[in-house]
Amino acid sequence: MPKPRKELISLEATPYYHCVSRCVRRAFLCGRDSEGRSFEHRRGWIEHLLIEQAKVFCIDIAAYAVMSNHFHIVLHVNQSKARKLTDLEVVQRWHQLYKGSLITQKFERGEELSEAQVAMLEDIIKLWRDRLISISWYMRRLNETVARLANDEDNCTGHFWEGRFKSQALLDEKALAACMAYVDLNPVRANVAKTPEASNYTSIQYRIRAAQVSKTPKRLMPFAGNPMKDMPQGLPFSLSDYLQLVDTTSRCIHPTKHGRVHSNLPKILERLGIESEKWLTLTTQFEHCFKHAAGKVVHLEQYAHNQHQQRVYGRKNAMRLLG
Repeated sequence: MPKPRKELISLEATPYYHCVSRCVRRAFLCGRDSEGRSFEHRRGWIEHLLIEQAKVFCIDIAAYAVMSNHFHIVLHVNQSKARKLTDLEVVQRWHQLYKGSLITQKFERGEELSEAQVAMLEDIIKLWRDRLISISWYMRRLNETVARLANDEDNCTGHFWEGRFKSQALLDEKALAACMAYVDLNPVRANVAKTPEASNYTSIQYRIRAAQVSKTPKRLMPFAGNPMKDMPQGLPFSLSDYLQLVDTTSRCIHPTKHGRVHSNLPKILERLGIESEKWLTLTTQFEHCFKHAAGKVVHLEQYAHNQHQQRVYGRKNAMRLLG
């Protein structure tokens, strides 16, 4: 029986999560179906929506890849940003997604409220502030919008996605780096792109294009360089290291290659303490290696304890692949 979402997402454990949604219909989410109909334009829907929603929610996008019948996204929940929002900013952000209530609409217009309305408003704002850092609400809004657009286009009703999205907690920088590379290299593994820069509708292509003109992509979470004691408000790697890592890895895992691990893998793997052969396994089988969470054994054990889980899922693979 699937676990409730509140038992899978714990911001006390980590702010980083890998989420996946898969299309449940025979018709493709994107690409072409068996009858030759093209749904490629839907990739643009998803890429646009996931980025635009992140501007409203207090959630950062670390990596994403939109595939033919599913999409991956690595999210970072920015709790400090949510706490700094004024009450008015919380209401204005939520009204970009939903209409709200008469009370919140009056508050946004600056109209006077009664004492009872003010009390109700405070409860609403507290609820909405929590929802602005909710991955469940982020994914719910994204998937509902895509499903509605697809149903209108297909002139049908019914479920478009599987019951709910899958999520994995990324408990440390090793898991984060491996998962981001796994997501960014999805098109290369699927043989729909030969190189990372040719992988359309992915964060790695977006980052590479920005780097080519000496810019930082504003719509994606920035790189903060080498990690400090705690994960900083930015990805704990340098952009150049990560791009080199993904590029070199792509040459090893491309379906037309034999999968040989090159000896010139970037030094970032040495700093992370991941052997090259194990890195190749992580970046090709990440979802199969870990279930609800990914990280070193000590972090998995702490996560299981905090979530009141009787078993520590992924312990064996964590010991084998992450040390």
